[in-house]
Parts: sequence; structure tokens; C-alpha cells
Amino acid sequence: MTKADLINLISEKAGITRVKAETVVNTIFDSMIEALMKGDRIEIRGFGSFVNREYEAYQGRNPRTGEVINVDQKKLPFFKVGKELKEDINRGANRSGSN
Repeated sequence: MTKADLINLISEKAGITRVKAETVVNTIFDSMIEALMKGDRIEIRGFGSFVNREYEAYQGRNPRTGEVINVDQKKLPFFKVGKELKEDINRGANRSGSN
């Protein structure tokens, strides 16, 4: 599902214009991005949580040349799926006959 697909789905299900649905989706995503940029944790019960994981600086290698390069420390957003979502997905997979 793409962002455009999500906007169209919300528009249809909520009975609102596509422009209003796009505003809703953008507001949610922008708010989540701002929270992660501030270092906040985002928890959506029944769905999952987003946190920033911090990685220390290290020395790596350019795979093409073998040259040693310094990689700066960084933060990366990480999503941890919620228990309910994981169970729902597995129930759905079992109903369709695949595991």
C-alpha cells in the first residue's frame, strides 16, 4: 500500500474528500516525524511502536575499493510490531492456507 492508496482508502471509508484525507494522513505522518526527531517514542496500541535506535561511530570498508572509511554515529527509526497485529497477521495467514 502506498501513501496515495492510504489517502484514497481513508477518503472512501470516511466519506471525505481526497484533499481532506490527504491533510489527515500528512498531519499524522508529520507529527510522527517530529516526535521521532525530538527523540520521543511513538506507541500505537494494537499496532506497534516506533523508537530511535542509536548506533555508535565505527570504521567500515568501501566494498568496491576496500578503502577504510569512518562511519559517523547515527540514529535510525525502528518499528516494533505489536502483539495484537502480529497475532492478526498470523491468523490471516493460517486462514489462507499459507504459513
